[in-house]
Amino acid sequence: METWKKLFKRVVSVKVREYVKDYCKRNGLLTLSVFAVITGCVLGFVLRTFNLSTQAKIYFSFPGELLMRMLKMLILPLITSSLMSGLSAMDTKASGRLGVLTITYYLWTTFIAVIVGIVLVLIIHPGTGQEKDGHHGSTGPVMTSADALLDLIRNMIPSNLIEATFQQYRTDLVPSVQSSNEKESQANFVYVMPDYHNPRLGHPVFLEITPAPDIKYKIVPSTSKGMNVLGIVIFSATMGLLLGKMGERGLPLVNVCQCINECVMKIINAAMWYFPFGIVFLVAGKILDMHDPAHLGEKLGMYFITVLAGLFVHGLILLPLFYYFFTRKNPFAYIRGLLQALVIALATSSSSATLPITMKCLLENCGVDRQIARFVLPVGATINMDGTALYEAVAAIFIAQVNDYDLDFGQLVTISITATAASIGAAGIPQAGLVTMVIVLTSVGLPPADISLIVAIDWVLDRFRTMINVLGDALAAGIMAHLCKKDFDKAAAAAANSSAGSSVSKERRDTVISFGNQSVAMSDAPLITHRCDYVFEVDGDNVLERPVPCYNLCQV
Repeated sequence: METWKKLFKRVVSVKVREYVKDYCKRNGLLTLSVFAVITGCVLGFVLRTFNLSTQAKIYFSFPGELLMRMLKMLILPLITSSLMSGLSAMDTKASGRLGVLTITYYLWTTFIAVIVGIVLVLIIHPGTGQEKDGHHGSTGPVMTSADALLDLIRNMIPSNLIEATFQQYRTDLVPSVQSSNEKESQANFVYVMPDYHNPRLGHPVFLEITPAPDIKYKIVPSTSKGMNVLGIVIFSATMGLLLGKMGERGLPLVNVCQCINECVMKIINAAMWYFPFGIVFLVAGKILDMHDPAHLGEKLGMYFITVLAGLFVHGLILLPLFYYFFTRKNPFAYIRGLLQALVIALATSSSSATLPITMKCLLENCGVDRQIARFVLPVGATINMDGTALYEAVAAIFIAQVNDYDLDFGQLVTISITATAASIGAAGIPQAGLVTMVIVLTSVGLPPADISLIVAIDWVLDRFRTMINVLGDALAAGIMAHLCKKDFDKAAAAAANSSAGSSVSKERRDTVISFGNQSVAMSDAPLITHRCDYVFEVDGDNVLERPVPCYNLCQV
C-alpha cells in the first residue's frame, strides 16, 4: 500500500492532487448524485429485459422509498421552524415589503410561464394528427373551478392544525340516483314481427322503454391524503410575525424554533451521503414501472418536446434574465451553487421534499441571508409552480387540438388565468399537477376524461417541471436578498443602536446607599451589615428616593 502511495505521489503533481482534493470537497456529492441518476437510468432499462414481477419491483425500489420518506419527514419541522424564526427576527416594515415583493414576483413569473407555454403549443401544434384511444376513464362530473377555488381558500385556514399535517380539505361530488315516475315509464311501442313458419302472417311485439334514471350530484365535504402545506405556511408566517412583535416574551419560542431549524439542517448534512445510493433505486424503479417507451415516444413525442422546450425557455433564459435585470450579477454562477438541489428535484419530483436541500444550497453556496431564505423558500415551495403552470397550459391546448376543438382568444385568456390560479393550489408533491389539470380543462369546456391521454408520460415531465419550480424559488430568494438588503441593513443598524442605548442606560443606572454621613453606590459598597438611613436610585439624570427604614447588605 505504501508503495502505491509513493508511486501516486511521483506520477501526480502537487497541483493536480490539490485540485482533485478541492473538487471532491466542493462538488463530490454533486458528482455522485449525477452519476446516480445516470446509473439509475441504465440499470432501469437493463432490468426491464428481465420482466420482473410486481413484488420484485417493490423490493428493488425500497432504498428509493426510504429516500423519499426521509425527505418528507423533514418538511414539516423545516417549514414551521424556518418561517417562525425567520419572520420573528424581521422588522415589521421590512417583512411586509419582503412579503409583497415575493408574492408579486411569484405571480408574475408564473403568468409569464403560462404565456410561454401557450405560445409554444400554438406554434408547434403537437396535437394535430393525434388519435384518441377508444377507452377512457370514468366520465362523471368532476370538481368545478368554483369548488376548487373555495377549497384553496378553505385550506388556507385549516380547522385543525394536527389534521393539516397529514390531510387537506377537498370537495367531493357524490351521485344520487332518482327513479323516474311510473307515468313517464309507460312508453309502449308495438312492432309487427313476421312469423317464422308463415311469412305472410305476423304477430305483435310490445316493447316497453323505461327512461334512464335521473342522476343528481351532491356536494359533500371530504379530505384527501397529503400535508396541507398552504395552511401550515400561513399559520407559521402569522405566528412568526406575532412573535416578533411580542419582543422578549416571545423569545423562548423563537429560540426553540431556531434550535429545531439548526437540528434539521444537521440531519440534512448527515443524510446527504445516502442520497446518491437512494437516487439509483428511485430512478430505476420508476423506469421499471414505465409502459412501452417506444409506443409512448411515437404517440406523445411532440407533446413531450413542446413541454421540454417551454421549460427550457422559461428556466434557462427568462428566469436568469430576470435575475440579471434585478441584481446585475451573473445568474449562472448563482445557479451553479444550486446544482445539488436541482439533481434531487429531478430524482424525487417533489419541490417540498427538495426544500431542505435547496435551503442548504442557498445558505452555504449562494450566500443568501438566512432570514430571507427562511421566508422566501417555504412560500415558494407552496405557491410558486412555474413549471406546473406551463405544463397545464400546454396540456389543455394539446387536448383541445386532439379533439379538433378551436380555442378563441377569450378561451386562451381563461386558460392562462386558471392555469396560474390552479398551479398555486397544486401541492408540492409528485404529479399534483394532474389533479389541478381538471380545473383548467373544465374552465373551457374540454372533457376531463382526456387527461388519460397524457398520464403515461406525466411522471417524466413531472421531474423536469419540478426542477424549474425549485430553480424559480432559489432565484427569487437571490433577487429578494438584493432588493431588500437596504431594509434589513437599516433594521440591523436600528437594533444595534437600541441595544447600545440600552447598554449605556444600564451603565448609568445604579443604586446609592446613604448611611450615617456617607453615600456609596451599591456596586462599590462593602459587603458589611450596617443600618442605613436612605436609599436613592439614579436613573440617568433622575434621582429617586426609596423609603426604606433599614437596609442590610447581607440580604442583597
